[in-house]
Amino acid sequence: MGEDGESPKINHSFLRDYVTEADVISTVEFNQTGDLLATGDKGGRVVIFQRETQSKGEPEELGESGEYNVYSTFQSHEPDFDYLKSLEIEEKINKIRWLPQQNAAHFLLSTNDKTIKLWKVSERDKRPEGYNLKDEEGRVKDFSTVTSLQVPVLKPTDLMVEVRPRRVFSNGHTYHVNSISVNSDGETYLSADDLRINMWHLGITDRSFNIVDIKPANMEDLTEVITAAEFHPKHCHLFVYSSSKGTLRLCDMRASALCDKHSKIFEEPEDPGNRSFFSEIISSVSDVKFSHSGRYLLTRDYLTVKVWDLHMEKGPVETYQVHEYLRSKLCSLYENDCIFDKFECVWNSTDSVIMTGAYNSFFRMFDRETGRGVTLEAWRESSKPRAVLRTRRVYTGGRRRRGDVGVDSLDFTKKILHMAWHPAENIIAIAATNNLYIFQDRVNPETQ
Repeated sequence: MGEDGESPKINHSFLRDYVTEADVISTVEFNQTGDLLATGDKGGRVVIFQRETQSKGEPEELGESGEYNVYSTFQSHEPDFDYLKSLEIEEKINKIRWLPQQNAAHFLLSTNDKTIKLWKVSERDKRPEGYNLKDEEGRVKDFSTVTSLQVPVLKPTDLMVEVRPRRVFSNGHTYHVNSISVNSDGETYLSADDLRINMWHLGITDRSFNIVDIKPANMEDLTEVITAAEFHPKHCHLFVYSSSKGTLRLCDMRASALCDKHSKIFEEPEDPGNRSFFSEIISSVSDVKFSHSGRYLLTRDYLTVKVWDLHMEKGPVETYQVHEYLRSKLCSLYENDCIFDKFECVWNSTDSVIMTGAYNSFFRMFDRETGRGVTLEAWRESSKPRAVLRTRRVYTGGRRRRGDVGVDSLDFTKKILHMAWHPAENIIAIAATNNLYIFQDRVNPETQ
């Protein structure tokens, strides 16, 4: 080839931003100590990160938090096919929940649309040697060659992390599983789909108990579906589930084995003046979380995040606008299906701050004491060591400040749907498409 021929140019920004669907993170969850962080993706994989402990001689300001490094990666679910209904079952991980640690091993539940699996995560740093009936490669010896017996011994070896499936809970749901929640008794958990909630015992895989069933006799009479469900953090007989109509139902299993009749219902009266074609869609609750104290509920709908007091059913005690500026854009958001995005919400360890996601790689934090909110951005530059998160502001009118982002400039493909907050410290994990960002501590809310 001649030297004057132009060499092809590679668009590195395209390669950097190109994301395969299987790599998109679909759930994030800390374990009870915060030392392990698990993520699931649309490819059915689970990646576990472990927090590194501070090394001796390391400066305190550098090592006080400890980095999270990959601990183990495994394939949790594979694509499947329902031959009776001629439907493909995606491998996407919908939820991950850690079980309380009982011994040196860790256990977690993962689920796709249909099947829930219990996994055991353990470490091995020794291996047995000196078998009588096996050779060094593990093959069975000819018994006639065994002339003496020896006691096998454990020899140190490189640390290995083993992940093994312990239980598979299948055939419990006709519709897509949207939630799993481990009970405070440590022995049972619930799983919820669009119309039913089942309770399982962790040791029994072939049967579950149906505790909520809202399926009507005639499916044409269906008016709402279950969107999320969670057990109370302290009382094993209480659980809550949310619906597409924006209602929350608190159920007590002491009252009845089938909890179709709720103990309490929480809903906010609709303002007739704000009624529109999109009202029911944007009022659908996408996530519900009990506070650590068990006194409050945190819910997320499309435009707001709300705090409810279990002692007050008539309405939320706190309402925070996440992106009210999108109300005028609902028509276009409906056309591109963004209006159906399911954002999660989380509490901090003391229940004093709440966090939820938005578009353009933005996420919001609200201080419950002051009522002030801050908009932060998860992007590559902020993931550098010691980088400080930038506060951002969406321009909706009035005086425009430098760095403000216009509503029409928001990128609706960069959405923060999934997140988690460390159970004891100000460490947050943010899933942004195929990127996982972990930030610590230095958030100072400003009025936005």
